[in-house]
Amino acid sequence: MPRRDYLFTSESVSEGHPDKVCDRISDAVVDTYLKADPYSRVACETLATTNRVVLAGETRGPASVTPELLIQVVRDCIKDIGYEQEGFHWKTADVAVHLHAQSADIAMGVDAAGNKDEGAGDQGIMFGYACRETEDLMPAPIYYAHKVLHLLAQDRHAGKLPKLGPDAKSQVTLEYKDGKPVRATKLVLSTQHTADVKEMKEVEAIVVPYFKKSLPAGWMDGAELYVNPTGRFEIGGPDGDAGLTGRKIIVDTYGGAAPHGGGAFSGKDPTKVDRSAAYACRYLAKNVVAAGLAERCTIQVSYAIGVSDPLSFYVDLGQNNGVDPARLEKILPELFSLKPRRIREQLGLNKPIYARTAAYGHFGRKPEADGGFSWERTDLAEELKRAFA
Repeated sequence: MPRRDYLFTSESVSEGHPDKVCDRISDAVVDTYLKADPYSRVACETLATTNRVVLAGETRGPASVTPELLIQVVRDCIKDIGYEQEGFHWKTADVAVHLHAQSADIAMGVDAAGNKDEGAGDQGIMFGYACRETEDLMPAPIYYAHKVLHLLAQDRHAGKLPKLGPDAKSQVTLEYKDGKPVRATKLVLSTQHTADVKEMKEVEAIVVPYFKKSLPAGWMDGAELYVNPTGRFEIGGPDGDAGLTGRKIIVDTYGGAAPHGGGAFSGKDPTKVDRSAAYACRYLAKNVVAAGLAERCTIQVSYAIGVSDPLSFYVDLGQNNGVDPARLEKILPELFSLKPRRIREQLGLNKPIYARTAAYGHFGRKPEADGGFSWERTDLAEELKRAFA
């Protein structure tokens, strides 16, 4: 039997965290290519350090996406995040573009040709997860860790928090009773601040109301609070610590509450199943839970490079409501094809919708009118209810 009483912790990092700066830039490169040609291929990695950004990877797309355009894209990302510091400034950062053509060997295996459907962009395993702990069917610790940072970022961008910088991290520890989260026991938040902040009590006074706004009423009562526990945090972002694309994959998904296949999302166009199939698995898991078929649902799918059909499909419902997971393993692929091309078509993924996913989680967000976060829809729930009526 699974444990019912325990503590569980998840962390989040803000858009100004060095690795998230890189995720944002890589996803902005993806968006730039998809805006020019929705069938572009992109695998972009970003490195950021003191006043320097390097792009590397493989692409296939229109000639209109030039190195000069991508350099401007990088500067726009840095400016939008809010970096205008001596050690990392959108105007003065040195930006190097080392993107080259996609391997012909990979293209041959992935592209559709003749009677061959488009194959998976790589081998691998991908997971999706949903549970009833929050309104957006996400695990509570990561949901609230994201929320406090997102609220802080919104007010910082609005000019309401002039003493805080872009770089921040949160960590939320929740107590579970009988398998349900009931309160916070420990809360951590480290945030970059301006030079005129002399005492960390000043930072604490700023961030405590955001925790109270993020968490359910009463959940902070008796919780231990750690704000900038190392002391000053004036030097932040890539000037303080080098960043790389794809180093915060647990922050991007379920905060450790569910398995992760290991592949990063950012910088990859939707032919890469590391990204698109993980989105599809989240979509299916969320609809299973939204349909009332289970309190929580974990889904795994696997692929071989160049092969269109998944190698395996697995559903785990934990302590379910009497629903047979094996029946779901048969029905779900009938309702929603897991071939890479069909995933992109069904979720509308060949659009410039990815820069917005880079911080505060790829999951647990609201579907947007232009197709952003389409994998968060629950439009399959009614059909699933009918199938199991």
